[in-house]
Amino acid sequence: MDHQANIQGIGMTSQRTRDRLIKRLEVQGICAPRVLKAIRQTPRHLFVDEALASRAYEDTALPIESGQTISQPYVVARMTELIIQKPVSRVLEVGTGSGYQAAVLAQLVTSIYTVERIRSLFDRAQQRFNQLGYRNIRCKFSDGNWGWPTQAPFDAIIVTAAPKVVPEELLEQLKQGGVMVVPVGNPMGAQKLLQITRTQKGFEERWVESVSFVPLLEGTQA
Repeated sequence: MDHQANIQGIGMTSQRTRDRLIKRLEVQGICAPRVLKAIRQTPRHLFVDEALASRAYEDTALPIESGQTISQPYVVARMTELIIQKPVSRVLEVGTGSGYQAAVLAQLVTSIYTVERIRSLFDRAQQRFNQLGYRNIRCKFSDGNWGWPTQAPFDAIIVTAAPKVVPEELLEQLKQGGVMVVPVGNPMGAQKLLQITRTQKGFEERWVESVSFVPLLEGTQA
């Protein structure tokens, strides 16, 4: 799915800033051409507050409303690489946030199912997806800990907030052979990014690297 035509007509920003970001990601080890292309084509300035638009293509997390953040581009690229190492069609995202991660993934997989617990973030993300013409993203306002059981199983699950332990409900929505990428740990302490693969015998975990995410909370916020 190539949304370049939609993106070019909305908010022209310096191509040099995007080029610098891509070069930085390559230096940090992001090597999948499809992921780099998707990051470059995604207009990150539309996913942050207008006052921060000039910083949109820095490789850093930025604040968004409701005390949340838009993830660092490196982290988005790394998590994306980890779930597309083999063909995936249906992906569940837990924590829509600004919608940036889903917008990157929408260019690489057939269908994204994304869940958000904060109503204001949910509404604004939907508006952005419509504005940019992403037709393969389905959104749900719900507690992300429960995933989206009526649409399971998923080829991959990406969690963009950190639980202290991985919710069993999410593990059960992963199909055999599927991969989950999730940050796990205490929000005030160390967190580790895990790649979890569902096998015939159960679940295999692989530590990827240390990360810092907002906590995965329960319930919804109107």
